[in-house]
Amino acid sequence: MPRDFPRTRRVGEQLQRELAALIRDEVRDPRVGMVSVSAVEVSRDLSHAKVYVSKLGEQEDITELLKVLEGAAGYLRHLLGQTLKMRHVPQLHFKHDHSLQDGARLSALIDSAVQADEKHDDDTDQDN
Repeated sequence: MPRDFPRTRRVGEQLQRELAALIRDEVRDPRVGMVSVSAVEVSRDLSHAKVYVSKLGEQEDITELLKVLEGAAGYLRHLLGQTLKMRHVPQLHFKHDHSLQDGARLSALIDSAVQADEKHDDDTDQDN
């Protein structure tokens, strides 16, 4: 009988909580700013973790953020090793989560479609 809540998901969720707090409290680089850790995917053997982060801002800011976090990955991994009860802490690989930008873009498209529809309804009402 398969488990409903596999170990990799539990470890990923724990890493997500801990990394969010560590990035907020321990990373002192001003280029980081307000960062959200949106998801963590852990490999089956728990040796690697993809950490998806998001930040509102320009693409250059996000590229710089990923460079800073990759540079701090060893330090963050060390801190995780002190707080988590794991024999081996996974290597951290930071990726940009595009969902905030995609959501904002879709919201803008929906708003423009609604405005165009309202304008079309107003034009047809005036014709009658």
